Amino acid sequence: LQKSCSDKSLWSIRKWWSALPPNKKELFKEAVRRNKWKITFGISSLGVIFILFYFTHLEDTPITGRTRLVVFHKDQFAEMTEIEYNMWMLQFQNKMLPEKDPRYQVVKKVVTHLTESNKDIPGFSEFTWTIHVVEESNINAFVLPNGQVFVFTGLLNAVSDINQLSFILGHEIAHVILGHAAEKANLMHFLDFFSLILLTMIWALSPRDSLAVIGQWIQSRFQELLFDMPYNRTLEAEADKVGLRFAAKACMDVRASSVFWQQMELAKTLQNEPQLPEWLSTHPSHENRAEQLDRLIPEALKIRESCNCPSLPGQDPRLIFKLSMQHLLQASESQKKPNVTHGSAPPNIKLPFAKKETVPVDHVTGK
Repeated sequence: LQKSCSDKSLWSIRKWWSALPPNKKELFKEAVRRNKWKITFGISSLGVIFILFYFTHLEDTPITGRTRLVVFHKDQFAEMTEIEYNMWMLQFQNKMLPEKDPRYQVVKKVVTHLTESNKDIPGFSEFTWTIHVVEESNINAFVLPNGQVFVFTGLLNAVSDINQLSFILGHEIAHVILGHAAEKANLMHFLDFFSLILLTMIWALSPRDSLAVIGQWIQSRFQELLFDMPYNRTLEAEADKVGLRFAAKACMDVRASSVFWQQMELAKTLQNEPQLPEWLSTHPSHENRAEQLDRLIPEALKIRESCNCPSLPGQDPRLIFKLSMQHLLQASESQKKPNVTHGSAPPNIKLPFAKKETVPVDHVTGK
């Protein structure tokens, strides 16, 4: 809404300027020339104010210690979050699983175990975590800033075991504990000011409206590619790191975390889904996420050990997955060979690839 109002204001100013007769334009330019030092001082002062504002509104992110800008406190987003929550509840009102459904119970136990195991971390006790399981095929889950947890059944069908589900939900909870939603809104609001200055220059210097529109589009795409998307990928990577820690403190097999993203990467490959380069996405690629998690797993294992968790099985799920995938790829290639010249469709591969664990949640969590 703010951006739309800015666009309309810029267009109105340009229209006003174009409608001025030549003599009034010259008078305006002359007034600017006479007061150029006052204008320069005013703009410089405004710049100094914003620099001071920026450095006096920095804080460290919980857990990771990353410095970030905070203009509004996350509590100020409560009303917006409530609106978003009501919107999702209206959209999914006929797709919610009842609490007695076994899938709902699994999610509830995993979330409860994660939150109980991490209650010593600041922020967890501030929320009442409420579970909503939605009958949707999308492989997705998200947690709103008010602690409302939404999990799609497509995700439950995609994960191989409780360990993978715990990591995914730990990742989503990490977004809330770290205050990522408020952080993004804070920074975007701050950047909108600088974008407005740049857009004003574009509209002022462009000889025609069409060129101004093109310039504005280019500016928007550059901001998206060079800042918005990389920044979102940074937040996703941070949530992966913290979510892995949450899973480790819950005594889960953290080695299964990278296996999930390897599964997702393989699914896209086998189903010939288009794969955009990472720099065109708001999330890291599945492959890079798996690699990053593999680098973090040794530290997570130490955290798990410090929590006096039971010993992990000797078989590493990453090695088991690798061997299973070699066999699956060979079988897939064998199916394709007879029909290669006829443009055969890819095999109907469904997640998960690994055999699902039959161990109940109660056993895994020790409850």
